[in-house]
Amino acid sequence: MSYALRVLTQAGREETIAVDAGSEAEALRKAAALGVTVVGIARPDAPRRRAGGRFSLLLFSQELLALLEAGLNLTEALTTLQRKERAATARTLLDAVVRGLQQGGNFSDVLARHPEHFPELYVATVRAAERTGNLQEVLARYIGYQLQFDAIRKKLVAAAIYPVMLVLVGGFIALFLLGYVVPRFSAVYDAAGRDISLLSAALLGFGRFLNSHGWQVALGAVAGAGALGWGLAHPGARRRLAERFFALPWLARKSDEFRMARFYRACSLLLQAGIPLPKALSMLAGLLSMPQQARLARARRELESGKAFSDVLLAHALAGPIDESLIKVGERAGRLADMLERVARFYDDDFARWLDWLSRLLEPVLMALIGLVIGTVVVLLYVPILDLAGGLQ
Repeated sequence: MSYALRVLTQAGREETIAVDAGSEAEALRKAAALGVTVVGIARPDAPRRRAGGRFSLLLFSQELLALLEAGLNLTEALTTLQRKERAATARTLLDAVVRGLQQGGNFSDVLARHPEHFPELYVATVRAAERTGNLQEVLARYIGYQLQFDAIRKKLVAAAIYPVMLVLVGGFIALFLLGYVVPRFSAVYDAAGRDISLLSAALLGFGRFLNSHGWQVALGAVAGAGALGWGLAHPGARRRLAERFFALPWLARKSDEFRMARFYRACSLLLQAGIPLPKALSMLAGLLSMPQQARLARARRELESGKAFSDVLLAHALAGPIDESLIKVGERAGRLADMLERVARFYDDDFARWLDWLSRLLEPVLMALIGLVIGTVVVLLYVPILDLAGGLQ
């Protein structure tokens, strides 16, 4: 794989060179062997931040890990990232982080000043790594944690695209039939002066209403779409919409399992970083739903009183039989973090299988419903014509 590196030569000139390497760290080591200073790195298939766009914590962590593995110290690595950054938001943030380090602050304390970009989980793992000196290992674990979560989220979005497109296309066809085709048939039936069935009359009346109030209906649809778009773009409104949607009876259990998988994986990350279990539980409450948070608070109090972690989770309906067994094994063997990661993988695999099953089921069901709606409109539209043709014969 070829990497494009922006470097400073020994003469002080900035140039771009191409280096073939298997990873970013290897590319940086090869550049260092050439006697140049790397100020920027790019890979053809690497994700890019848009100018002025959001700060990507995952991309920042990946680039920082690559520079640290190449032998740069923390300040040099952050300075390199700050110099290569073109997005205004990310460049301003990295400039503040570098300035805080140069003023003598700890890396975790500097990150904690920007909670909108660095969540508490990330800051806590970095703070623990400062005590143990394993920042590279902690960054690698966080990257793995975030990549796993992003993979599940992308699979969920991909599974929802086709059903949404089916609904949009089917809805457009139905509205075209009702608002354009039906009113023209209505004029023919009115001129014929024959009685038609009650259902056909209701369909024709609805079509005439859509045709005569087209602008009002269109404005209402645009307003509804705008309100939905605003809700999806606004973090608070999006969270409330998601909570109400995933509270539906047939989704509530799976959404709780998805939250528990993320909770277990984050808890494993914090334990591996050296953070005590009670403190880790208090930090991770925000990953759960409100009922789960209340049960977790009671479980944490019992844990602090000396009860086993697996017992309090099971007592407060925060773990199933498989979770309990694996966590008990982890407690006995001193490998609780590994077992929590294994439980999270079990939930992720189960959620992925359920998602595949749901998408395979939902697509034909939606196609059948759309076909039923359009077929009903067509049948009700043509029944009066058949009656008229029979009367002429």
